[in-house]
Formats: sequence, C-alpha cells, structure tokens
Amino acid sequence: MRVLVTGHLGYVGTILVPMLLEHGHEVFGLDSDLFRRCTFLPGRIRAVLGAEKDVRDVEEGDLRGFEAVLHLAALSNDPLGDLDPEVTMEINHRASVRLATLARRAGVERFVFSSSCSNYGAAGDDWLTEESPFNPVTPYGIAKVRAESEIAPLATPDFTPVLLRSATAFGVSPRLRFDLAVNNLVAWALTTGRIFLKSDGSAWRPFVHVSDMARAFVAVLEAPAAKVRGEAFNVGSTPENLRIREVAAIVGEVVPDCKVEFAEGASPDKRCYRVNCDKLPRALPAYRAEWSVRRGVEELYATYRAQGLSLAEFEGPAFQRVAHVKKLLAEGVLDPTLRHARRDPAKATG
Repeated sequence: MRVLVTGHLGYVGTILVPMLLEHGHEVFGLDSDLFRRCTFLPGRIRAVLGAEKDVRDVEEGDLRGFEAVLHLAALSNDPLGDLDPEVTMEINHRASVRLATLARRAGVERFVFSSSCSNYGAAGDDWLTEESPFNPVTPYGIAKVRAESEIAPLATPDFTPVLLRSATAFGVSPRLRFDLAVNNLVAWALTTGRIFLKSDGSAWRPFVHVSDMARAFVAVLEAPAAKVRGEAFNVGSTPENLRIREVAAIVGEVVPDCKVEFAEGASPDKRCYRVNCDKLPRALPAYRAEWSVRRGVEELYATYRAQGLSLAEFEGPAFQRVAHVKKLLAEGVLDPTLRHARRDPAKATG
C-alpha cells in the first residue's frame, strides 16, 4: 500500500516508518521537522522520501496517489498544547480536519487519526470504553475531541477514517521524549537517585509502549475497511492501567539505589482515567499489545545507561518538547504561530 505518514520524524513516527516498510508498504513522510536537534539514538532514523512541510500547508495535490494517510503530526502533549491554546486548536483540530477532508477529495481510501486517551480527562476511578463521555481538561485534549467529532462523519463507502486513542506512551525511540511519565521517572531515577513525582501519584493512567502504538496503526491500516470504518479504538493494554505511584514503585524495583520523592505541595492530578483497551484486539485478533510497563522500564534503564545519559542532558531542552519549542522561539527559528521564521541551521541526525 502507498502510505503517507505525517509526523514521520517524531517520537512515534520514527518507530512506525520502519515497521510499515517491514510489512511491505511504500512509505512517504511529511514533517516540519521541528525536532531535528532532538535525536537521542543517531543512526536509527529510517530515511524515506518525504516533504518538509507544515501540516497546515498541505494541499490536495500533496495527497493524490496515496492509498492511506496516517496522521501523527501534532503538538504532542498537554504542556506544549498549553503554550498557545489557539495555535493548538489550529494545528491539532482544524488542520487535522482539513487534512482528512483533502484526503477524501484526493481519493485516499483510508485515514488514520492519532487521537488520545487524554480525551477522557478528569474521569475518576471508573473504567472507560470508547462509548464513555469525554471530559478533556486541557487544550490538547479539547482539540483532539473536536477533531474526532469532525473526522469520523467524513466516512463513506470509499473513505475509511479510523480514530486511535492512544494511552500514555512510553519506551525507547530515536526521537526520545523525557516529558512522558514512564520515560521521565526512569531518567530521574538513573541520573539523580530520586524518583520525583510532581503530583501525589494517585491518578490513574493507561500506558502503551511506543512500539505497540505503532503496531496499532499498522493493524488498522491493513484491516478490512468494514471492520474499522468510522471506528474509535483505545490503544493500550487494559492490565497496564496504573496509578502513577505504582509506576514509581516499578521504577524503584528496576533502578538500584533510588527513592521516591514528592514535589513540595504535591496534590492529585485532575487528569485521571482508567481505560479499557479490549475493543481493538477483539475487532482485530491479530493485534495484541506486547509490552508491559515493567518491561518498558527495563528497556529504558538499559538504554539510558548504554547512552551514558547525564542529568544535564535529561534536564536540557532537547528531549522535552515544550522546552525545545520555547528555545526555538527564543532563537527566532519559529514565529509565534510555531511556523519556521527562518531555516534552522541544525541538521537532522539520522
């Protein structure tokens, strides 16, 4: 299948692209490459033909000839979404809906939207399914909810939109992020001997390894259209719903000589949700999430040690998305709308 992946140079995209190639797909990329300075594992990014382009600037002609679009490009988390809520709506909501509309017009058969379990927001201790109401509490979550509400109705017999609501990601990627809970706690533990929690750790969160997240995209791409058309799927593993303090305990068992600490005034996180992820493997029995949080913690710990991760690198802006964007803004590389104001002299490392 001829597939366009938006955001192919990001945390998930650099895992998804080689997986698609291994499955025999012809892959092209589209990415503004904001994070070209942020490669954690040099030499691990698989090169494919692509365009360096802001997703807001895509035209119908860019999409002709593709059988599927896998849409990952977005402002990727709550802190980055909070930076400018209006820009977040422009990119994560309106540009996503526009892209899906153009894809349908261009004759693309399948459009897979990277949504989020953040849509459920402040939900408490009750189990949630794809039919549960949304209660987003951040611009990031609100934008994803709005995008879903306008993309799903675009379905026709010839156009198959699919909504993948991924759990909180973790795991090693060439474009690693330390602003993800599991990745962050392991880095704290290794570089400082502390497992540092900014909340009281009581909030529930579903987790998914970045490779299992990528495998979900491949699964719905290759599934019969009738099984996935217009459907939303929670992506993760139901047993891997954990309280943040449980994640901290796992990290403490894997990383030697570390202890849990709470930030001064740590309080409950209003983002609290437990998500049932059984629908996707029930619909597509070939798909099963393979990674547990514990196995991911072991992978992260081994990788951080092998790379010689330092506290300065961990706390620096390269692998914290909002910190890196603020740095690019301060340097004048980006304008306030997060478009390239001038060419970044740094080169992407592949």
